[in-house]
Amino acid sequence: MASGDEIVTIVDATNRPVGDQPRRLMRERNLPHRATYIFVFDLEGRVLVQRRTATKDLYPGYYDLAAGGVVAAGESFEACAEREAFEELGIRETPLVRRFDFYFGNQHARCFGRAFICVHEGPFTLQAEEIESVRFHSAREIADGLLAPITPDSRYAFDRLMNEGG
Repeated sequence: MASGDEIVTIVDATNRPVGDQPRRLMRERNLPHRATYIFVFDLEGRVLVQRRTATKDLYPGYYDLAAGGVVAAGESFEACAEREAFEELGIRETPLVRRFDFYFGNQHARCFGRAFICVHEGPFTLQAEEIESVRFHSAREIADGLLAPITPDSRYAFDRLMNEGG
C-alpha cells in the first residue's frame, strides 16, 4: 500500500478520534492526527539524526531529530512507536520509554504527539524510501545550528525533551 493510501485516525481538538481518512487527505486538509516521536540516543548521550529523503510527503530533505510517524487507524501510540522504530531504523527488542505527550501545529501539520526515548548504537537498517542517512549529533551541535533545516515538530519535541532533562 502506498503511504498516501494508509488509513489514519483523525482526532478533534481534544485528541478524541472522530474518524479515519487516507493519509493523503489528512496531509491535503491538514487534519489533526496522532504521531510518535522516538529519540534514539547513543551511550554518550548524542541523538540519532535522520536526513529525510527528497520524496517525503512533508519536509522533504530536512533533518529529523526523531524516528516515528503517523499512528495508523486502530493502532496505539506504543504499537506505532515499535513499528516505526523497526521500519525506519531496524530497531527491535529495545525498550522504548514514554516521556510525554504534546500538541504541535503549524500550516503544514497538526498532530498530537507522544515522545519516546531509547538507547541504541546500531547497526541501523534504514528505510530507503524515507531516510537518506543517519548520524549521531550532540545536543550542542543541534543548538548551535549545525543542522538545517530541521523538521519543526521534531525540533519542538526535542527542545521540550532537553528542557525536561533528556
